[in-house]
Amino acid sequence: MSALRSVCQLVLALVFLACSTVAQAQATQQDRDNYQKWLGVAKRAENVVDANRASSASLEKLRLEIVDYREIFASSREENTDRIRTLQSQLNALGPEPETGGEPVDIAKLRLQLNEQMGELKVPRVVAEEAYNRANGLIGEIDRIIRDRQARLLLDRGPSPLNPVYWPIAMRDISNMLTATWNETAAAWQSEAARERMRRNLPVILLLVALGLVLLLQSGRWSERLGEYFRQFGGRGTGVWRFMVSLAKIVFPMLGTLALVQAVSLAGILGVRGELALASVPKWALTLLVFNWLGDQLYSRRIENEVIPIPENRRTEMKFYVSMLAVMLVLRDMIGLYEQIENISDGSRAVAGFPVILTAGLLLLRLQYVGLRVQKTTGENVGAMARTAGFSRIVRAIRRMAILLALISPVLAAFGYIHAAEAVVFPVILTLAAISGVLILQRFFGDLFGWLSGTGEVAARDSLFSVLVGFFLILACLPLLALIWGARVADLTELWARFLEGYQMGDSRISPTSFLSFALVFVVGYSATRLLQGGLRNSLLPKTSIDPGRQNAIVAFTGYLGIFLAGLLAVSSAGLDLSSLAIVAGALSVGIGFGLQTIVSNFVSGIILLIERPISKGDWINVAGQMGYVRDISVRATRIETFDRTDVIVPNSDLISGMVTNYTRGNTVGRVIVPVGVAYGTDTRLVEKILLEIAVAHPMVLANPSPSIVFQRFGADSLDFEIRAILRDVNWSLSVRTDLNHEIARRFVEEGIEIPFAQRDIWLRNPEALLPGGGVGNDPVNPSNRTSDPQEKPA
Repeated sequence: MSALRSVCQLVLALVFLACSTVAQAQATQQDRDNYQKWLGVAKRAENVVDANRASSASLEKLRLEIVDYREIFASSREENTDRIRTLQSQLNALGPEPETGGEPVDIAKLRLQLNEQMGELKVPRVVAEEAYNRANGLIGEIDRIIRDRQARLLLDRGPSPLNPVYWPIAMRDISNMLTATWNETAAAWQSEAARERMRRNLPVILLLVALGLVLLLQSGRWSERLGEYFRQFGGRGTGVWRFMVSLAKIVFPMLGTLALVQAVSLAGILGVRGELALASVPKWALTLLVFNWLGDQLYSRRIENEVIPIPENRRTEMKFYVSMLAVMLVLRDMIGLYEQIENISDGSRAVAGFPVILTAGLLLLRLQYVGLRVQKTTGENVGAMARTAGFSRIVRAIRRMAILLALISPVLAAFGYIHAAEAVVFPVILTLAAISGVLILQRFFGDLFGWLSGTGEVAARDSLFSVLVGFFLILACLPLLALIWGARVADLTELWARFLEGYQMGDSRISPTSFLSFALVFVVGYSATRLLQGGLRNSLLPKTSIDPGRQNAIVAFTGYLGIFLAGLLAVSSAGLDLSSLAIVAGALSVGIGFGLQTIVSNFVSGIILLIERPISKGDWINVAGQMGYVRDISVRATRIETFDRTDVIVPNSDLISGMVTNYTRGNTVGRVIVPVGVAYGTDTRLVEKILLEIAVAHPMVLANPSPSIVFQRFGADSLDFEIRAILRDVNWSLSVRTDLNHEIARRFVEEGIEIPFAQRDIWLRNPEALLPGGGVGNDPVNPSNRTSDPQEKPA
């Protein structure tokens, strides 16, 4: 049975090896086929780039094809990574090859085999890297050609639309285009095939027409009913429901427009020009609906939380300007479509586009001028949400820039730079629309947060959530603004591809994927460390006999170790080479040693405090004149709570290098000394007896060792004694001292023992000057004439 099992295992191993070999061969053959196809595409692309005669649309198509191959080669660069790493570790295990020879035959043979396998695995990666770089270069050259063409188009000066010579030609071209469109439509209507198609699709056409008309005519009423339905969910959130209803006023008419467009398309009554225009109708309708929605949201009387405050007499005017700007955008798009359909002259193109540019500039100028006047009269107020996001100065600067560009664009068009004028005025309109949309969405998300959290819309507008939402909305709007101002979609996708690709750091590649892996592993490790610390602090360590200071040290050390291990695991999971990071860390350590030496000193001192524990949490210490209880020992500093309930932050280096008095280290037993003085002539033995009885009677004084009474000295004004007693808890020393002093005062009164105070003699140099008539008074020389000053209490 064992022999049969061995045979089966050998057969399975051979089958697996054969399958792996076949799969690897198929993958290798597929890579070779892709590379051969790529050589043809690359050669064709290089010829096209060198000739520079292909249209921009053809270049864009060729670019997409090259991008597909680049993605294939990018994935091929990472193939066999694990196998190459394994082979490299095997070669490292063999050690360096001897320079003088003499290596054992078996090791030399194994080294040769490993190097051959390494070469076979690295060849596809080298080829993929070469093809990838070649594709990158071709993409860059195509992008440069397209950008140069766009720049030349903007800087190209054509005929001036103010030249009357071109006006009749432009009118004739427009008339010919309209006539040709009408003739195509009439010819299609008279075609029997078109009529048959219309009869066949008549039920569907009628249904679509009816549906479209109903949606267009009833959209307002349905939106109001939808708002009433939403308001049934609660009294709050009126801003949220109003926003949803406003969106419905876009959705319903847009669906109606699409239904009507589809009905006309099914009827087949339009010619080629009419079909091209019909395909653009949904885009034009969406532009009009969105700008009408923006005007309603910005300047409606029903919006309490207005984004831009406008007086009542200006709201209708401002909404009209916004709607007319949308009409100008539609007309600009119609002119562009007209230019594509008909082969018109540059003069006709300039004459057709100049009125639209001039009208758009005047509308934009009027709109921003009124806005600036209102903003100035309202004290730089741009609405609550705009103030929250810090948009006041930005909005004012954008308005001034819009006024400047609105003045420049008609001038450029008048001098023949029609494309440059269009590239100035219409992006400004779209930029203002995008910024307005950001403000409106920020207001909506603030209202939504206030409704869901229960804090209310007013509090939500001034919350941190509103600021963060505004920030992320601006970031999300940046690609849209880039497209508005002439960036191509290919440019944005190229930036995104470069971002995802990351950058090379040594032998490792830093990419968003590796960064996310690093962040995820570190967060998981950090969370697990905090959970472990909580379990140790609250569950495990309190059940042991370890003192609180040592428990705090164990918890802190566990936290540092866990965070360190989480960082190592995160770096390893991200695929970073720790050896290269060690080199960087070594270089940075020099700067850290000079610039952060104080912080490093405190950090090391904190580690020493946690390990040696000269002080612990709860100790009563005196350091640098600050006396109090240790409340917390962190890595950088130690927090001490003084007796007046203030916190003092002491750097750990002061606790290690300075002199520290710890009154409660190890135990709370400590000594208290109470000094007391009695008058001269008092029985000293009686005083000693009374003081000893007082000390022994106090409950905080230990009997072993017993308290002692010390006759300290013969003082200047009294006989000085001291009570020296050991307390159970030195933290009560002040209370014990107070109790002993009270008891001493009471017993001394009962025993008639006097507690003296200081006496002083006053000598007068000219006492006769104090007597009336200059009589003889106290003689400073004759002691019999000396005046003794009564006893006085020292200050």
